[in-house]
Amino acid sequence: MVRSIEGKATPADPSAEVLAEAAALFGLLASPPRLHIVWALAQGESDVSGLAERVGGALPAISQHLSKLKLAGLVRSRREGRRVVYFVDDPETVAVTRKLVVQLTARSKGVSPARLRQLGA
Repeated sequence: MVRSIEGKATPADPSAEVLAEAAALFGLLASPPRLHIVWALAQGESDVSGLAERVGGALPAISQHLSKLKLAGLVRSRREGRRVVYFVDDPETVAVTRKLVVQLTARSKGVSPARLRQLGA
């Protein structure tokens, strides 16, 4: 812990490696289709065609996004016969994504950040 000017204990700064990893993850999620895919998979698993329908993208594009998300370790898949089902493999990232999306949705509807905190969002 590090002491701030006010005398409060604050966490030490993260390492350069952690900051680089966080920046890479935020960069990966900076794509609206990939963010939408993570959001959709946070609600429940799906195959590529279901995701393409929900996200509104072409199958090849959704497959490419899923490949990037899998390489980053955010998404995993399993076979069910001829079908490949995708699911989120990083609950902490889902929690951060959900919190951000809920907060921005509420803000767009005129709910103040203070009210969101009162509601536990």
